[in-house]
Amino acid sequence: MEQLTNYFGQNIKDKRIVVTGGTTGIGKAIADVLVSLGGRVLIFGRDEKDFKNAVEDLKQQFPGCEVYGTPADVTKKEDIDKILQIVDTELGGIDILINNAALGAPGITQETYKDYKYIIDTNITGYLAFAQEASLRMKEQKSGHIINIGSMSAESRTPESTIYVATKSAIRGFSTSLRKELNPLGIKVSLIEPGAVTSDMQPGTKEEHKEKIEKMEMLEAYDIAMSALFCLSQPKRCDIVTMQIRPHLQII
Repeated sequence: MEQLTNYFGQNIKDKRIVVTGGTTGIGKAIADVLVSLGGRVLIFGRDEKDFKNAVEDLKQQFPGCEVYGTPADVTKKEDIDKILQIVDTELGGIDILINNAALGAPGITQETYKDYKYIIDTNITGYLAFAQEASLRMKEQKSGHIINIGSMSAESRTPESTIYVATKSAIRGFSTSLRKELNPLGIKVSLIEPGAVTSDMQPGTKEEHKEKIEKMEMLEAYDIAMSALFCLSQPKRCDIVTMQIRPHLQII
């Protein structure tokens, strides 16, 4: 049997990786893990300050690492094109896509049309756009892996987050269908659905989040990053199709 120390991360070194929403939260944690294992990682997010901080932190943690990116918004076609230009000219293609950029949202009666349309464009259209562009490039090389970060909200369907539930239910369905479309082309598709994770999407202060983590009522972003690594570390014959990660005491 292969040494476990060699098993995890064996598929990461020198891989060309795009993490949408990779500047904060789950996306940043995933970027940390993949950069630490020698991945060539492109990250982006809407906020310029968050982007600069994330890049600086990665380069400080991992001197000599290859980190690419620019501030960008998945709802804007010109920003998508800007990211793809970096993919093609600097990364030279894409092996792994982490579709993660998303926004939290309340109930349908609490948002304006303009606001929830932007959320839908981020949480659904953004995923479709990057999955399409990644799969077109992966198709040519007959290999690749797309991980969609969904949410347990697709299952719990709480009444106070109907817009978010709608978007994450869409990602669940999309991931199932996408795998059927892309697997014959040599492309893997995985869906990771976290429960409550400490992030700016969650209500409460950082201290309250820390307390919930200690009580096992909330996950840390790195818990999801390690789940993504597990999916990516499987041999070519093995697909992790759907993974659900919940805090031990989050009963859904």
